Amino acid sequence: MTSDQLVLPEFMSEKWGLAQASVAHALAHWRYSVAGRPVRGLKPMGIAIVSAIEDARVERLLLQNFPGMRTRFLKYLSPTPAAGDLSFAALVARMDRVLADPQAQDDNHWVNKARRLFEETAERAGLGDYDAFRAVAAILANDLGQMRVRFDPQLHVVPAAYRDDNSYLWDFTDVEQTSDDEVTVRRMMSRPSGMSVELDGDPPSAGALNFSEACFQYPEWDYRMEHLKPEWCTVIEKSPDGRHVPNPTGIKHHFSRPLQFSDSRRVSRTRRLRRQWDGDDIDLNAAIEVVIDRRMRLQPEPRMFVRRGPESDKSSTLVLLDLSESANDRAEGSQMSFLDIEKQAALLMAGTASLEGNRIAVHGFSSNTRSEVYYTKLIDFGELPTLVSITRVTEVQAGFSTRIGAAIRHATAELLQEKVNIRNILLVTDGTPADIDVHDPRYLVEDARAAVLDARKAGIRSFCIAVDQDGDSYAQRIFGWRNYCVATNPHRLPAQIQRTCARLASN
Repeated sequence: MTSDQLVLPEFMSEKWGLAQASVAHALAHWRYSVAGRPVRGLKPMGIAIVSAIEDARVERLLLQNFPGMRTRFLKYLSPTPAAGDLSFAALVARMDRVLADPQAQDDNHWVNKARRLFEETAERAGLGDYDAFRAVAAILANDLGQMRVRFDPQLHVVPAAYRDDNSYLWDFTDVEQTSDDEVTVRRMMSRPSGMSVELDGDPPSAGALNFSEACFQYPEWDYRMEHLKPEWCTVIEKSPDGRHVPNPTGIKHHFSRPLQFSDSRRVSRTRRLRRQWDGDDIDLNAAIEVVIDRRMRLQPEPRMFVRRGPESDKSSTLVLLDLSESANDRAEGSQMSFLDIEKQAALLMAGTASLEGNRIAVHGFSSNTRSEVYYTKLIDFGELPTLVSITRVTEVQAGFSTRIGAAIRHATAELLQEKVNIRNILLVTDGTPADIDVHDPRYLVEDARAAVLDARKAGIRSFCIAVDQDGDSYAQRIFGWRNYCVATNPHRLPAQIQRTCARLASN
């Protein structure tokens, strides 16, 4: 198809319905799309998503004049993929269906986000605003990249049988230019859904927190099957975009005395460097391997000594707050909720974001089944206390359930990016792991334990403060008897978190 000519293949009579859908779709592009837009360095996955959104946009415009074509379009959409299929082709096919069929339902967060952004943009900007929908496509493509969804342009086929390959939409003659869509992604991702498409203008008012979202897939341990289910949980990370938010009325931001690390804990220590070419002693593990290699007639590894070397005392501690629905309950003997006390603790930690190399972050989590584990960065590593971070902490809400294992796995991934020798996770919770899609009370406890053990293998220590009289029943199983404590007085929780962070940083 060109801008002034439509070439159709010969159709058998039994394929006339497919021919009708194909012609209608082609005419929708001919009437409502602009042909030959420059690619400008847009990545192949981005091209595919922009094309899919454009297919849905022009079909929606066509249906305004020819509503009877809806049934024809729906009939020739690709079959709904299996629920567990999270490949690129499956996700796009599922997105195509929810955008074309108002009655269609899907349990995937990315697919539902695509529907929400599409409908909000249609209502706000109108179906004729191509640029607004291209911005939506940029957000969705960026999410797929964050989800590590693989895309092979050589194998990609448009899922719906009646749709063309969208080559009509693009001009590939200048593929070396810098992608404007990369800029669009960076700017659009700093705007939560529901806000205006305009990128310039006044900052949002108080209460309109600015977060960008990204999705990550993590496994989950099934103790009954003794099997790690791959890519079983979806963590939806909400990261602050850094845009200015005015200080809400009534918020006070008096910081307490910063967290202190005593001088005795900063004394340089030494560590044993193993598998060295020379040293003061024999590395027993390496020596055993040498004996094994010799008996197997293999070339042994010559590095089998131990020597002493300096060890940095810098540390990174991630305080992980339980933001589940139970946090809204009042603390015993107080008019304050557990969430309010957690916020106090987070604000106390805000003044200690970075002190002499001992870095601290405060993140929160909740969950609504394995498909929606919400993870919010309240105060990130190295972030200084500002009105923005204070507002972010004071306005965070609690809700849903407590899937600790997925949150710890994501916190572990965050900590592995810290270039320090001492890494810690400090979980603050008021109840046992639970979620509405799990009925076995032991299941999520065992998964959380597996996540803690995996973090330990990666060199990360996990500790728990359980603000729960029954905390011993699950905290000891998950973290081990030396790596948890039960807070009997919720009002002392902020100070207890500070003391625990100082102790973890010194170990």
